[in-house]
Amino acid sequence: MKSAVVLLPGLNRDRDMIAALTKISGQAPDTVWQTDTEIPDVDLIVVPGGFSYGDYLRCGAIAARMPVMRAVAEKAQKGVMVIGVCNGFQILLEAGLLPGALMRNASLKFVCREVRLQVANANTAFTRRYQPGQVIRCPVAHHDGNYFADADTLKRIEDGGQVVFRYAEGTNPNGSVNDIAGIMNARGNVLGLMPHPEDLIEDAHGGADGRPLFESVLGIAA
Repeated sequence: MKSAVVLLPGLNRDRDMIAALTKISGQAPDTVWQTDTEIPDVDLIVVPGGFSYGDYLRCGAIAARMPVMRAVAEKAQKGVMVIGVCNGFQILLEAGLLPGALMRNASLKFVCREVRLQVANANTAFTRRYQPGQVIRCPVAHHDGNYFADADTLKRIEDGGQVVFRYAEGTNPNGSVNDIAGIMNARGNVLGLMPHPEDLIEDAHGGADGRPLFESVLGIAA
């Protein structure tokens, strides 16, 4: 499967994501810039983490209005797989590709540490290499990761199995409602999550708990 990584001013996790996709898939992803209006013919688009446009206005608000994100939305509507990690998750929410919002951490502090995630839905294109309810390790690094949605939206995504990851074992770092760490759209082809699975894919990272996510979506056999 071919992939592409979106590049935006202020992102600082793009190299990590490119390295992860290259190591796992065996081929380097294409890269697309903020002003690009077309995205190559790929199977997966990733919006990585960082601080796009300095997090001015709101995290991801400016990035979501760039031409490249309109192109991402068009690809998503056609069924192309999309992942947004950390700031990428914030951008997908601001672009309307996922429901809800990410607010300031409940502690009002930047959080950078390892957490534990529970696989809330293993029956997705992003998690089929995990076991239902499996608890994995994953690092986080964010200031605005407190997921919130109104009651009706929350019920809809919970009932629809759209919650893909939850913070487990009391490790919720930001106060997210229902311990939500990652969600997908109703169609099941757009995933947003705050933790950084690309930073835990090999022994050199201290573990490979994030690797199955990429192997799942890239269709790599066990």
